[in-house]
Formats: sequence, C-alpha cells, structure tokens
Amino acid sequence: MATASTAELTPAQLVDQHRPTLDQALETIRTRAYWSPHPEHPKAYGENAAAEGQAAFEALRGKRLGLDQPGTDAWVGGEVSPYGPELGVEYPHPDADVLLPAMRSAMPAWRDAGPEARAMVCLEILSRISARTHEFAHAVMHTSGQAFMMAFQAGGPHAQDRGLEAVAYAYREQVRVPEAADWSKPQGKRDPLNLSKRFTAVPRGVALLIGCNTFPTWNGYSGLFASLATGNAVLVKPHPRAVLPLALTVAVAREVLAEAGFDPNLVALAAERPGEGLAKTLALRPEIRVIDYTGSTAFGDWLEANARQAQVFTEKAGVNTVVVDSTDDYRGMLANLAFSLSLYSGQMCTTPQNLLIPREGITTDAGHKSYDEVVTDLAGAVQGLLGDDARAAALLGAIVNPQVRERLEAAAGLGEVALATRAVSHPDFPGATVRTPVIVKLDGAKPDDEAAFLSECFGPVSFAVAVDSTADAVGLLRRTVRDKGAMTVGAYTTSPEVERLVEEACLEECAQLSLNLTGGVYVNQTAAFSDFHGSGGNPAANSALCDGAFVASRFRMVEVRRQA
Repeated sequence: MATASTAELTPAQLVDQHRPTLDQALETIRTRAYWSPHPEHPKAYGENAAAEGQAAFEALRGKRLGLDQPGTDAWVGGEVSPYGPELGVEYPHPDADVLLPAMRSAMPAWRDAGPEARAMVCLEILSRISARTHEFAHAVMHTSGQAFMMAFQAGGPHAQDRGLEAVAYAYREQVRVPEAADWSKPQGKRDPLNLSKRFTAVPRGVALLIGCNTFPTWNGYSGLFASLATGNAVLVKPHPRAVLPLALTVAVAREVLAEAGFDPNLVALAAERPGEGLAKTLALRPEIRVIDYTGSTAFGDWLEANARQAQVFTEKAGVNTVVVDSTDDYRGMLANLAFSLSLYSGQMCTTPQNLLIPREGITTDAGHKSYDEVVTDLAGAVQGLLGDDARAAALLGAIVNPQVRERLEAAAGLGEVALATRAVSHPDFPGATVRTPVIVKLDGAKPDDEAAFLSECFGPVSFAVAVDSTADAVGLLRRTVRDKGAMTVGAYTTSPEVERLVEEACLEECAQLSLNLTGGVYVNQTAAFSDFHGSGGNPAANSALCDGAFVASRFRMVEVRRQA
C-alpha cells in the first residue's frame, strides 16, 4: 500500500491506491490462504529505515505528543520501559464533557461517506503506520517488554494485518445490503405498489478501545479499525504503561482523516492520570456505544455486566491446555513446546499453561517415555533453547510488570520444580528483568494441585499435570475450557481415535485447536486473514479476531422508503 504524497487526499486517489489491497484482503478471508501486504523482515523497509526509525523514537522521548484534540485539561505520562529507561513522553488528558461531543459531531459526514470511502481512509492510515514500522517497533518494545524482533513483527506487520483484516470484514458486512432498491408489488388489475428505498449503514456511536500492556497494537488494531470502518468515532484509552504505540496510531489517524476532508476528532486519545481508573469512568458514559477490551477477567466481566449501553467485545484470561498422548516426532514436539513456553516469557494470552501427560507415560518414535522422562526432557529442551544469554534475551524479552515476576517466583512453592527459573543478563539493557520459564510438576488427582493449575498464572509458568489416562486428560480439557476458558488448545497424538476425541471436545466447548505441531508454527501464534484468535464461545473471550460477528453489530442498517 503506497502512501499519498500530497497534503490532500481525494477519493479517487485513495481508491486508486488502496482498492486492490482491499480486494485482495476480501479474497484472502474467503480462501483463508496466506497473504500479507506488510513485510516481516526489517530490511524490507529500506536501507536507512532502521536508523531513521530508532532516531524517530528517540526524538519522542522527553517530549509532549500534541494531538490538537479538543478538551485537553492536563498533560500526563510516566511510562518506564521494562528494559529500564524512562520514556518521559507526555500525552493530553481529556475532559470527556468536551471531547466526546466533538467526536459525536464528527460522525455524520463519516457515516454519509459510505463503506468504501471509510475503508480507503482506514487503509491509508495503515499504510502510513506501515511506513513507520521501525519507529513503532521501538515504541512497542519499550512499553511491552517484547524483544525487538517480536515487537517489530507482532507490533508492526502482524498488527497491521489484523487491522486490515477487520476493515475487510467490516466492508463485506456493510455492502451485503445494496445502497438503494426499487420495490414493486403487483396488485392484479390495479396499479402496482411502488417504493424507492435507500439503506444506510448507521454506526452505533463513539467506540472505546481499552488497550492492553503486552500487545497494544496487535490486540488494539482489530477493534479500532472495525469500529472506524463501520462509521464509529473511536476513543483510544491505552494501558497507562503502554500509551506510546497507540498514541502514535491516533496521531497518524488524525493526520489522514484531516487530509481526506474528514474531522480528525473521529479518532482521539484518552491518556489517564496515575490511578485514575479512566476506563471504568468512560465505559459508563452514554456516548460510548461500543467497547473493545483486552485484559484481566475481573475487569472484562465488570464491563460485560455494567456497560449495558454499549456492545462490549472482550478478550480476557484463560487456562490454555496441551494434551500429550503420543507422538511420532518426539524431538520436534519437545522443541515446539519449549519455544511456545519461552516466547516473550509466556506473556501471551495464547501461551500454553497446562501440559496434561498420562502418568504411565506416552509412546514416541524414540520409544516409550515415562511421565518423568517427558517432563525432564522438556525441561532440557527449554534449557538448551535458552542456554545462551544473548539468544535467550532475544526470545524472552523483559518481564512486563512486577506482578508477573511475583507469580513466577511464587510458582516454585506450588509443587515439585522440574525446571527452575534463572535470571538472564540482557546484553544491551542491564536494567531489564529477564527470566527463563519455570515448569512445575502437579498431580491432576490432588485437589490442592488442581486449585493451582486451574487458575491462570500469566507469565513464564507452566504445569506438567500427571493424569490417569488420555481419556482423563480429555475430560480435564473439557472442564478447563468450559469453566475457565482457553484461547488455545494443543494436542499431540498418533491415534486417530484420540485426535477425534480432542477435536470433538474443542468443537463442543468452542476452543481453537492445534494438532501435532512440531515445526515452525506454534500454538501461541495466529495468522491474520486465516486463523481465528479466540472463538467467543468460552469464558476466555466473548468475541473472535476476526469474524463477521466481530464487526456486524458495530452498525445497523437504517431504511428510508419513499413513494415512487
């Protein structure tokens, strides 16, 4: 997607630049094939892009990020990188009584522009963000604690793919109904009844995006662009420790909207004072009609119960589970699981937590392996993967907040430690807290152990749970997904019958399943345009990124009939 070179964007320019991209996205969500217009490799952005992106990020530090939005009553900030440095960026704090009316008044012209015009503007926003991927990568890295390459890919092209995917779904749902129709009902010998009808996709109102600390862009862009493409204004309320990536996004969006002839107040930022709890206050405002939230179960449940005036989309917490029955690639299974447990220090909503292993062991291509052998070999695979500090730091990133570190340190008291955590020295950021995963052995038949492994332990903590049989593992999987939710489920088996049982459990409990992953695809990764992130059918999330249901209730069709 090319970036416009003029200060004014005409509809024809936008269609010429971005309609092919939208058409390809529409085709890809139909076929579920692999495709992305956003390069994953840093060198694809030009010879000087890396240096320029880092310089742009450094230039932001210690400054105010002015957005020229109405209702600014103070300046707030205070982000500290998980790698140590203070960012020192200040952001506008909103007076909602001024800002929200301004956002609402911006909506009629945006509504009247129609689905295609809105989609083209959204794609131009994504195009400009893509051109600044190196800068955004540093912003994501120093607010989330992701290692640079992960921040670059997940916070850049993968997040942009999710935003584009949402625009494609939004466009498709809105154009299912024609803009106009002539209606004629025969009346026999009498003249027919004739009406002319117009149909308009009408937005719900102002949408509130409540950002998360760990994946501010990846988890934020789906809701932001789904709401904007369906005609809603979007108020972005970032996590107070991860404001910068979404503030930059708001700045780009406002710039593009203004150049395209729309009111920039269609997108605005709501940064908060320390301890203010602004999300809860905004969520109950009558102007807020759509809410997107990623974070803790407690606040997600509160939003669903209390923000009754809004359509609420939540991604909360779950207990992700892997059933280990048998494998024909033992080394591949261990390597795949070791990487899945280690990536970004387990600070992903998709990271496996519970590994259900029959206490009598499993059959493999390397012979029968006892429960203890499987756990010991997995611990060895993690140690081998993370044995070099520089490589470990590049994979683990930094611990995002003190609560994750506290859970990690407390896990050793829950059972027998099969793999102890260790501190890793980061070669570039000595102030970073970098820790390897811990694996704890628990017994699925003991109530005290069950209380531990049936609670989400967000971070680099996993439990090797001994179960009586694979059938018991599948039963425990069902109960876990039904009661606690799961964003991901994995299974390893060479048995068609076990595969069928696990698949049936996931179909009935509505959980996304990955079978026998032993290569370069991992259970905690999903690809836009093809994979669904979450299902919306279990307690971990009430929506999926991305499907028709994620976008369709953000607008309503309003009909005007006239006598013809």
